[in-house]
Amino acid sequence: MQLSELLAQKPIAPFIRQSDMAIRRPWTHPERRLLDYLLIFVKEGRCRFTVDGVPYDFQAGEFCLIQPGQLNELEGLTNTITPFAHFDIFYHPDRKLSFPTRPGQVDLSPYLHLMQPKLSDLQGVRIPVRLRPRDSGKYRDIVLQAVSLWQSQDPLDQLRTQNIMTELVLAILEDHAEERGQAKESDHTLSWIPSYLSYNLQESLSIEKMAERAHMSPSYFSALFKRRFGRSPHRYLIDMRIEHAKELLSGASLTRDEIASYCGFSDIHHFSKMFRKITGMTPGEWSGRRNG
Repeated sequence: MQLSELLAQKPIAPFIRQSDMAIRRPWTHPERRLLDYLLIFVKEGRCRFTVDGVPYDFQAGEFCLIQPGQLNELEGLTNTITPFAHFDIFYHPDRKLSFPTRPGQVDLSPYLHLMQPKLSDLQGVRIPVRLRPRDSGKYRDIVLQAVSLWQSQDPLDQLRTQNIMTELVLAILEDHAEERGQAKESDHTLSWIPSYLSYNLQESLSIEKMAERAHMSPSYFSALFKRRFGRSPHRYLIDMRIEHAKELLSGASLTRDEIASYCGFSDIHHFSKMFRKITGMTPGEWSGRRNG
């Protein structure tokens, strides 16, 4: 079905059913299926959400959208702050009869009349579990505002909540419609790369992990990456790590081992080898010349 056909039958009229800030120590939520949508913003901490058998690791600043009918199991790997909302996107006259399903509730056959249409069933729309917002700040602000407004239970705040959730649904559709992504696969597609790599410089970042975040195959991601940045993902990451190491070497407060760790190298030997390969000098030689 096309989105236009669905909208003719069921207009978009977001309705938040349950919402909270969810400040928790490491936690688990056993598997279940949903009647509505569940949006989770990982504000702090790390989580692992398994959706239809596929595990997804989430870090602070990322957004997860679980759609109706998807089998999911949720886990907070650390202390977390995860604002969330159970909500409908499309109008349903019996929406107040629907509910957030309970742990272990996987057979929803008695409640299919309450289940929301799934966005991923629409032609030309591909909504991933890990959302890829063009403006993550906009998503964050809307989610936090929606949680705050919903908890007040004031009628005017409820109306404001519906308005801003409509804005979020529109942003999700605009950011993830396939035809828009295919038409703009060039520079804009990987615009998140520099900030993402800089933020995660200490982490072990594989091509597979980056490709999964970009919702591409590793081979296609590598080809598009090289066309966009003029270097392979591996070389781009190494260059970023060496540049960061140079900045840290300019100071005198960190040891070489600490710098190697902060820049994502496995040990001091790997760090020294790559630094010499890129710059032609050892870290000590570069630091001495810089600070001499």
